[in-house]
Amino acid sequence: MKVEQRLAELGLELPMQTADEKDYYGQKYGKMRPYYRSGEILFLSGHTAGMKDGKVLYPGVLGRDVSIEQGYAAARLTGLNCLAGIKEAIGDLDRVTGLVRSLNFVACAPGFTEPHRVASGLTDLFADVFGEEIGVGPRATIGVTSLADNYCFETWMTVAVR
Repeated sequence: MKVEQRLAELGLELPMQTADEKDYYGQKYGKMRPYYRSGEILFLSGHTAGMKDGKVLYPGVLGRDVSIEQGYAAARLTGLNCLAGIKEAIGDLDRVTGLVRSLNFVACAPGFTEPHRVASGLTDLFADVFGEEIGVGPRATIGVTSLADNYCFETWMTVAVR
């Protein structure tokens, strides 16, 4: 089954991306590209859940302002943004052959010890969309004191493509 068909089956819609790399929203945070491709490896810049009407979606810190369920939803939405970024980079999500790694950052209050449950929102989405063989890869999740613009979750992904 085609990845785009699977997304529709799951009731998911990819967010719109810009066709112009220089308009990448991440440049708000400094000079960077949305992605870099080297052969069959695609490196994505940091992705978040994004904003709606100029406001951060799921702002705050886990263990204080944001529940695990809200953090999971933020990570899942971040995954959709990553999928849109991958599609922009390679044109067709069916060209993804594997998730090489995801490095996830969760804004946490002191003593919060479950950032891995938040990051599962992203990795569960990739497994749902691509299946276990392609969509599940190595991951690490790190609790941090803050993220830019008060996001609760950010990821940095590397994907194998053809």
